[in-house]
Amino acid sequence: MFLYVTVLVAGLYSAVAGLCPFDLRTVGFVGALLVLVTLEALRRGPAGLMLAVRGGLYVAVALLDCSGMGRALLLLIPFVGYFVLGRRAGYGLAVLCLGGVVAALSTRPGWYEDTEAISDLLMFVIGLVFAVAMAAVAHRHAEQAAALATAAERHRLARDIHDNVGHHLTVISVQLEKSAAFRAIDADAADQALTDARESARLALEDVRRSVGMLRAQGQFSLAAALTALVGRFGAAVTLDIRGDESVVDGTALPVLYHAAQESLTNAHRHACADRVTVEVELGRREARLVVADDGKGFAARTEGFGLRGMRERLELVGGSLRVDSVLGEGTRVTATVPGSR
Repeated sequence: MFLYVTVLVAGLYSAVAGLCPFDLRTVGFVGALLVLVTLEALRRGPAGLMLAVRGGLYVAVALLDCSGMGRALLLLIPFVGYFVLGRRAGYGLAVLCLGGVVAALSTRPGWYEDTEAISDLLMFVIGLVFAVAMAAVAHRHAEQAAALATAAERHRLARDIHDNVGHHLTVISVQLEKSAAFRAIDADAADQALTDARESARLALEDVRRSVGMLRAQGQFSLAAALTALVGRFGAAVTLDIRGDESVVDGTALPVLYHAAQESLTNAHRHACADRVTVEVELGRREARLVVADDGKGFAARTEGFGLRGMRERLELVGGSLRVDSVLGEGTRVTATVPGSR
């Protein structure tokens, strides 16, 4: 867009300054540029067709512009063509543009002896080289960005599967062990454990479908309801305390806090062998904080497993942070913090 404005100003200045007549040629020059600006604003239509239309308008502007600045628009043809049609097409369009400029110059007798004409041609060649080189670099960066986005999506899906399915499988394992242990002692307790295991399997299936499919809208997510249901599946060993109003917290951060609580509770039962776990949530406009503390065996290792690493990555994506304090034999305290309203 900036280049369009520059060419327009240069052309109008040449007409107003008397360097060329202000006639229908100037009107056509201005009209072609206005059409280009409109196309840039709309950004609709098939890419190949739009490239052809723009290319025709670039040529029209270059022919109608008496200031000579319009030729700069021709450099956009191979640049855009590189993205739309590929590397070979970009090179071919660059050669085609160069041939067109040389053909236009050849209509002037003795142009090859005109120092100014040769200088302009050399500058145009340099411009073509830079345009194609910049297109190649930009195209490579776009491919790298796409690869990074794909990798990030894979990591997100891996975190979802680990956090959600891993949590439910842990609960299923605990309930099945409870059923086997209580079968000969308390049949009702064993049956209830099997019922809870089936419910966890159903929830795991729902989470898989949600991870692979479309995630639910953030506006439908309730942190309080989700945490209440989560804590309820772990029984009386886990207590929950929520203070504040979740409506003042950025909606994208609430599911992240839930996953942090889910992963922390799973770790407390799977690894820490904790008897008691407390989940405390403070929701405020400046920040929201989740604290999950257990009385398990703790750990001294400084390396993070996939669960903690995934939790930290989730929090960092929404501008949050994670702190893990653990002492052998004294338990673990996980603190997840995210920004409040934005």
